[in-house]
Parts: sequence; structure tokens; C-alpha cells
Amino acid sequence: MLARETHEFLTALAGRPPVDEPLWLEALTHGSTGAARDYQRLEFLGDRVLGMVIAEWLYKLEDGNEGRLSQRLNALVSRTTCARVAREIGLAPHMLLGKQARDDGGQDSDNILGDVMEALIGASFVTHGFDVTRDMVRRLWAGHVGGKTGKAKHPKSALQEWAAGNRRKMPEYRLVERSGPDHAARFTVAVSINGVGEAEATASSMREAETQAAAAFMERFG
Repeated sequence: MLARETHEFLTALAGRPPVDEPLWLEALTHGSTGAARDYQRLEFLGDRVLGMVIAEWLYKLEDGNEGRLSQRLNALVSRTTCARVAREIGLAPHMLLGKQARDDGGQDSDNILGDVMEALIGASFVTHGFDVTRDMVRRLWAGHVGGKTGKAKHPKSALQEWAAGNRRKMPEYRLVERSGPDHAARFTVAVSINGVGEAEATASSMREAETQAAAAFMERFG
């Protein structure tokens, strides 16, 4: 069953006590624990629920075209944003990780934090229904939806346009290094434009490393 601190955390999160405690425990459990059930199925569901909630919210909130709305949606439901929300609410101490995952820094992994955040959304949907879950997501994501997340042009798109505008070849991305275990992997990616230069970045996913490398390139050469 849930520890008292975790029960209180989940009650504050959803605005009501957690129904079906074993399901919520599953949402907090990483595969490294060796438990029979971990968060992956609930993460799958929560990812879809989060996308629906944010898409509906943006549709009502903004007048942008499909491309603009998709840009914001993708940024707001990204693993990076989910991990930021998880840190904002103090999720890490309540996650259940195996010893090796903890020793490898799993409590501060964007991958794990983002996945568990989505799993909690899935658990809320199963036990409390859509309306309660929508209210929870809107409360947790309010600062990000009301802020600049996803409003700026994506760094990779900005870099590609910069290259075209300066009559340069398209950017080339390459994996420099992959380190760490699967649950806390780190990727170092370099992006280069022939005749201009190169920039590197390291992140917890290839996609994020490429994004950060593009941003670093634009800051240095753009």
C-alpha cells in the first residue's frame, strides 16, 4: 500500500484521495524494482489523455492555425515538459526505483520523471475519470500553457531556415556518444554546417540532444 507521505502527495495532486491504491502504486513503480507491474501501461494511457487535454485547451485558448497549434502541443506534451512538471510538484521522492536505477541517478532522469508523470495522469483517468484529470492537468500545466513553452520556433527548424537563408548546406546531426544505462541514458549529439562550424549538446534523449545542439549552434553562429 501507499506510504502516508505518498498518499498525501497523491491526494493533493488529484484534489481527492487516491482510489484503488495498488493502481497508483503501479504508476509510481519503475521496472528496475522487479515488481510484477510497473508504470508502462499507465504511461501509455496517460500520454494519450494528456495530449487530448492539452489539444482541447489550446483549441479553446488560441486562434492559431494547425501548424502553430501542433508546435505548441508537441512542446507542451514533450518528455522535457512532463519532467519539468514532475520536478515542480516534487514527484521524485515518491517514485519507486530499484537500487541500481537510484544509484544511476534515476530520480533526476527526464525519461523516468516524464514517464511517471504521464502514468499518474493515466491512473487519475482510470480512477477519477476525464473531468477530474482534465482539471488536474490544467492546474499543473497552467504556467507552461500561459507561458512561452512551444511559442518560439523549434531550434532545429530555425537552424534549417538559417542555413537555407544563408545559402548553406542543410545541418548534419551525428551521435558523438551514448552513455549510461537504458533507464538513465545520456546522448551527446553534434550538429554541423559545412563551412560554418559545429556545436554539441548532451541530453537524456537523441531528440532533445539534437534540439539543444541546434540551439547552441544558433547562439554561436546565428
